Amino acid sequence: MHLVIAFAAPPPDSARAEPQSSTTPALVRLLSQWTETRRDEGDEWTLSPPHERALAAAYGWQAGADGCLPWAAHLASADSVRVGTRAWGLLTPAHWRVGSDGVHMADPDTLALSASDSRTLFAAVQPLFADEGYALAWGSALRWYAAHASLQGLATASLDRVIGRNIDAWLPRQPEAKALRRLQNEVQMLLHDHPLNEQREAAGALPVNSFWLSGCGAAQAAHGDGVRVERRLRAAGLQGDTETWRRQWQAIDADTIVPLLAAAARGEPLQLTLCGERSSIELAPRQRAWWQRVGNRLQPATTGKARARLEAL
Repeated sequence: MHLVIAFAAPPPDSARAEPQSSTTPALVRLLSQWTETRRDEGDEWTLSPPHERALAAAYGWQAGADGCLPWAAHLASADSVRVGTRAWGLLTPAHWRVGSDGVHMADPDTLALSASDSRTLFAAVQPLFADEGYALAWGSALRWYAAHASLQGLATASLDRVIGRNIDAWLPRQPEAKALRRLQNEVQMLLHDHPLNEQREAAGALPVNSFWLSGCGAAQAAHGDGVRVERRLRAAGLQGDTETWRRQWQAIDADTIVPLLAAAARGEPLQLTLCGERSSIELAPRQRAWWQRVGNRLQPATTGKARARLEAL
């Protein structure tokens, strides 16, 4: 089993926010005992965040350039879209807030967009894409898909890079994205006065006034049936909510890390990848004789190594 934990590192600008040994003793013990088998170094400006890179590596994908992991085709296939060999992009309906400090994107999950309302908006924008030669498919309330030859090799920023941030630094500016930028403007004008958005605003909900494109490319086979992704830290990590992040880590420690340590003690093959905003580390249990494992369990866990590993991500 291979467990990937996204947003494992403290939220940005949250000093001394690492999980404490009193609340996450299993994590501290694991980080003190397991061996680092792989490290993926990066920075906070990569288009594909560490947890997406780690999952793609676990699937055996050919990564290519930064921002070119084909999540759209992968997710579309899971949504029963026949992806074939075409290049796909994920279109996420979104709310862009215009302020004095730029344009920021709200977390699409906070839109509480129903499937019915999503289909209404999807039907409204579909002709705009069709006129430009794009084929669109509806996957779920927050997952629309576009297929077009220009999407192959188009580097785009993950949603998890853009949520809550000024979008200007993350917009694709390649020549291949010119038609999409024009489409984005047309979609924004269409949605501005759409009756459904007027109803949403009257009800106190955020209007859907744009979309975000990500995960472009043709499908790649995903190997790794034993891979699981832990996403409970995501919302708090994106919001910079340190206290909620700590509480979520405490829950993960009890219901996930403790069983992981027990499985390691039984000699089961395991991998754990901890992902932060910049980098990730892959860990595995040390292969030791039984008397060494017993002695290891009797040794007190220390927080120093755990803190250093998390802070470096």
